[in-house]
Amino acid sequence: MTKEYLEEIVSSEEIQKTVKKIADKITNDYINEKLVLIGVLKGGFVFLSDLMRNLKFDINVDFIFVSSYGDKMNSTGVVKIVKDIDFTIENKHVIIVEDIIDTGLTLRYLKELFKTRNPASVKICTIFDKPSKRKVEIDIDYNGIVLEDEFVVGYGLDYAEKYRNLPNLCLLKLEK
Repeated sequence: MTKEYLEEIVSSEEIQKTVKKIADKITNDYINEKLVLIGVLKGGFVFLSDLMRNLKFDINVDFIFVSSYGDKMNSTGVVKIVKDIDFTIENKHVIIVEDIIDTGLTLRYLKELFKTRNPASVKICTIFDKPSKRKVEIDIDYNGIVLEDEFVVGYGLDYAEKYRNLPNLCLLKLEK
């Protein structure tokens, strides 16, 4: 039987401080624009929820559900759309809101997909970033906390659908 151990690496206070900093930048950049935040489900909904409550202007929100992990600890590299967005983004500014970016494959795919729908612009926002895992070049317009190459859970991130509800970010260690 495998035992799971958690070790906090980012406190909930630090996460909330980072969310506010990102929201302030987005508010500065888009306060007089038509902005759509598109949350990447499932993990991105926690960050999106906190982020939108910190914005100082009206926005639209939609969700896309993609999968590239399943119940594994490493991305498969294959992006599968489970649920697409519900309304048009034509002539609107779009920010894709993601919980964590590692390989960059999913976000590159989503950015290119949304560009085909004629938005005013498409940008990427993440609360956590693992640049050491990149497999493709990708510009992150609103970047939160840079992480080492370790498997983390909490604040929306899961392992086999567990631990999303943690308010902090923890390193997950598995022992047999």
